[in-house]
Amino acid sequence: MGGVRTVLVLVGPTAVGKTAVATALAALEPIEIVSADSRQLYRSLDIGTAKPGAAERGAAPYHLLDVVLPTERYSAGRFAREAAQCIRGIQGRGRLPVVVGGTGFYVRALFQGLFAEPPLDPARRAALREVLAPLPAATVRHWATRLDPGFAGGGRQRAARAIEVALFTGRPLSVLRGAAPSAAPSLPAWYARLALPRDALTERIRARAQAMLDAGLVDEVRRVLAAGVPRDAPGLSAVGYPDVLEHLEGRLPAAHLAETIAAATRRYAKRQDTWFRHQLKGPTATFDALQPAKTLAQAVLAGYRAATAAPT
Repeated sequence: MGGVRTVLVLVGPTAVGKTAVATALAALEPIEIVSADSRQLYRSLDIGTAKPGAAERGAAPYHLLDVVLPTERYSAGRFAREAAQCIRGIQGRGRLPVVVGGTGFYVRALFQGLFAEPPLDPARRAALREVLAPLPAATVRHWATRLDPGFAGGGRQRAARAIEVALFTGRPLSVLRGAAPSAAPSLPAWYARLALPRDALTERIRARAQAMLDAGLVDEVRRVLAAGVPRDAPGLSAVGYPDVLEHLEGRLPAAHLAETIAAATRRYAKRQDTWFRHQLKGPTATFDALQPAKTLAQAVLAGYRAATAAPT
């Protein structure tokens, strides 16, 4: 591994409390945080992506937040390259890098390498993309899930790719990835997975959806649109934003907005939790996120130290 220390990776579904635990870790150890969240990369999209605020960023330096415009695409391959560079820089400064996020595909790209997807006929792909283009993003994701039950979620582009592979190869992309030989990891990882009982996570998601609206989520989307960002921009495919767009277009009443966002978030969180329970390759410890953040941080740090201690 070229002397690179094992990386502490804090994962779990949205609203489970990853940011709070990472902030508490910063009080125990000199850390820098590498965000593994595919939506917090986007500038100007702060409320709907639950981006760490000033207090959290003051507790520890963050990397890979606010990297691209909402109109830009950002690949898992680019994330893996830039995150690995951040990690090596943090370790070179004598601090502990902590990767924090809920985007499983990014975590896999960083620590397991990328799967070489099968080549598909460009003409057939173009024809299918024309069929999918006018459909709402939620409909495209629905068909991705129907054709590939292992689809881990994501934006329109990732869902369209899952549909293409399933239709044109006859096998779901998740199955092809599972059958592929594992790539040699470029970095060693120790995973701390935060988990909550379903009822507790549902309540946190409900409270978060309402808090986002109270904080001005609708106005955030208005500002982004006024700045010239199109409604189908990659950044606006994140959970919650399509619902706000429907509201602004007069198709979703304000009274139903919080519950609609919460329902979409619950579905996403379920996919995330399933992915992290089954797809992490490497030493993993699961922690009950009902505990206070400070208690969890102490337990996570103790587990990491025990797992990475040099044998005596």
